[in-house]
Amino acid sequence: MSLPADILAACTARGWMIATAESCTGGMVGAAITDVAGSSAIYDRGFVTYTNDAKEQMLGVTRATLAAHGAVSEEVAREMAEGALWRSNAQLAVAITGIAGPGGSEHKPEGRVCFGLAVEGEITLTETVEFGARGRAGVRKAARDHALALLLRAAGRG
Repeated sequence: MSLPADILAACTARGWMIATAESCTGGMVGAAITDVAGSSAIYDRGFVTYTNDAKEQMLGVTRATLAAHGAVSEEVAREMAEGALWRSNAQLAVAITGIAGPGGSEHKPEGRVCFGLAVEGEITLTETVEFGARGRAGVRKAARDHALALLLRAAGRG
């Protein structure tokens, strides 16, 4: 099976819906899930919030958080995931914000991606993964696959 098909099975078993909040992946996680027949049973909606304004307007990320930590931060990933959960009918939400490249900076290099995972009634988890300078497409695919793995881990437990 594939990660999206496994996610479909796990979420169906739990009666869960998923929401996604994506920045650098531009909807790739939602696309991967909806590539699977029957995904409408578990995929509620996706938010593609590429700009800071979109993150604020669509997900409720605060201007203060963006100013203090920058868009590529675990703090923003947390607010994105929680915003997606609160603004949907989902019980599980994943968020991605990162630097796909090319480029980056000394403090935020290409390939740095921050993830948020929100589960209804639980503490939101965050993490940063350094995928390295593997090119824009490579970083985006790696981030997509990591987000799918996070969703499966959350939906498959219990």
